[in-house]
Amino acid sequence: MSLSQSSPQSPTPDDENNRFIDIQAQEGTLSTAGIVPAPLAGAGPVASTTATVAPSTSSAPVSRWRDVLRLFTLNPKMAFGTSLVLFFILLAIFGPLVVQKDANAFSNDILEPPSATHWLGTTQTGQDVFTQVVVGSRVSILLGFGTGLVVTLISITLGLTAGYFGGFIDDVLSLITNIFIVLPSFPLAIVVASYLPFKGPINVALVITVTSWAYGARVLRAQTLSMRRREFVEAARSGGETTLRIIFAEILPNEIAIVAAGFVGTTIYVILAEAGLEFLGLGNSSVISWGTMFFWAQNNDALLLGAWWWIVPPGLCIALIGAALAFINFGIDEIANPRLRREVKMPPTKNSKRTGSATKNTISTGIVIKEIA
Repeated sequence: MSLSQSSPQSPTPDDENNRFIDIQAQEGTLSTAGIVPAPLAGAGPVASTTATVAPSTSSAPVSRWRDVLRLFTLNPKMAFGTSLVLFFILLAIFGPLVVQKDANAFSNDILEPPSATHWLGTTQTGQDVFTQVVVGSRVSILLGFGTGLVVTLISITLGLTAGYFGGFIDDVLSLITNIFIVLPSFPLAIVVASYLPFKGPINVALVITVTSWAYGARVLRAQTLSMRRREFVEAARSGGETTLRIIFAEILPNEIAIVAAGFVGTTIYVILAEAGLEFLGLGNSSVISWGTMFFWAQNNDALLLGAWWWIVPPGLCIALIGAALAFINFGIDEIANPRLRREVKMPPTKNSKRTGSATKNTISTGIVIKEIA
């Protein structure tokens, strides 16, 4: 009796089948419906089974900061507000360098409406309104964001210190915070600014800083009180970490959403308060800003003269920057609060473009085994 054997060099159909399955599984595109394996010796009838194969991903995980950046850009409110704020920041930094005109220069074109020569018209003394808006953006925007940053730092320092240490330190800091909370901030700013011996943007920033830090500190204190006894803080404390590291490296990162929202809200208030104090004449009227434009327009009866172009541009800029910061605040709420968060379809990555259908969570394949007679 002769046995017929296949040559080692010539692969059998079963070997071809198995190699095809291995290649497809490695690529993440396994589809084995209808593949019939060779009969098993001594085996009875086998029922059909269905297997679920998870695709293998070889791409490295994306870094945390990249995920946060994508999350921020995929939120429409956050993207719109950030783009508008970046536009005004670039206008404040590079606008005066591009215009290169004296915003206080007089001319014979008195109360001219917007035209090709003067894009936003002129004032009662012939000053170009467009140049004043561009040059004044540097004082209003940089003063607003700089003062908002200082106020936020004070709120973080006092709020986290009072909430973490508690006891006598908490009592003293809470007493000071409560005093400044009950005081009306803007009327207090008016009183303080009117009695200061010097006037100017630094004066306005100092007054707003003194009267605006209490609310943010109060919120951060309450949040820190709820976090100082949690497991990760106790673990860091038992591990010998310093107090400053526990406060600013363990607790503060978990309050970033509150800090960001507080910074945005403070910046809106600072810009509006600066414009209000300048409008009341409590700033340096020789320094061009959006607030001083309102001051001179009101002193020269721009509304009675019908010079709307003298008032609308700075008012529209303040409204736009306030709306942009408000959209950022809404976006932070949606990102930080899971109840407000909406599921966003993430764009395909490079690996998903390569593997095609392998980007699905699971691939269901039906493996059919014939009954063996």
